[in-house]
Amino acid sequence: MNAPQTAPLTPLELRLRAALAGTHLQAPRPLVMDDLPPNLRQQLPAGTLEQLRPAAVLAPVLRRGAELSLLLTVRASHLRSHSGQIAFPGGGRDAGDADAVANALREAQEEIGLPPQRVEVLGFLDDYPSISRYRVTPVIGLIDGTPPLAIDHGEVAEVFELPLATALDPQAYVLTHLDFQGEPVPMVELHWQQHRIWGLTARMLWNLAQKVTAI
Repeated sequence: MNAPQTAPLTPLELRLRAALAGTHLQAPRPLVMDDLPPNLRQQLPAGTLEQLRPAAVLAPVLRRGAELSLLLTVRASHLRSHSGQIAFPGGGRDAGDADAVANALREAQEEIGLPPQRVEVLGFLDDYPSISRYRVTPVIGLIDGTPPLAIDHGEVAEVFELPLATALDPQAYVLTHLDFQGEPVPMVELHWQQHRIWGLTARMLWNLAQKVTAI
């Protein structure tokens, strides 16, 4: 009996894999702070690299045939931090998490019920500092088909999909700024349907778009 044929990778998936091919869990990743103004940097502790608490998010890429999309969450409106904002599933590292991958997979399972065994880790983006004093590692994971999900509505109001082609198109982003303590903070936004993606999530997507565009 002949072995089942594996569908060829699409050009978009090939570019995504190529952009992430050189990233490894143990390899040093830059902490992206170039776009933070001085007054925002002062919100971070001294010795940033050493004192920020580790955290991770999972950016799930769903593959259905030739179609690729990113799975995003809308945070519950009652949360004290970043309520109602769009985010990837993720959070701070627990004592039982071996590394950033384990951290991201655990959070995705807790928040949206994504089975860890369905995720193929493709690589990592640059690390980002958050105002809540975390050093966030974005983990890019590929999931074949439509995985079973079980949303924790204590943390997540809803999930939705963003076409990967849109997320990787630099022209889809709006360059703007947010006023913080009287000083403009440069930021990017991405609008999809009724959703406004901004803040840390938009910065991560912009970082991914820049890496893939450079291929």
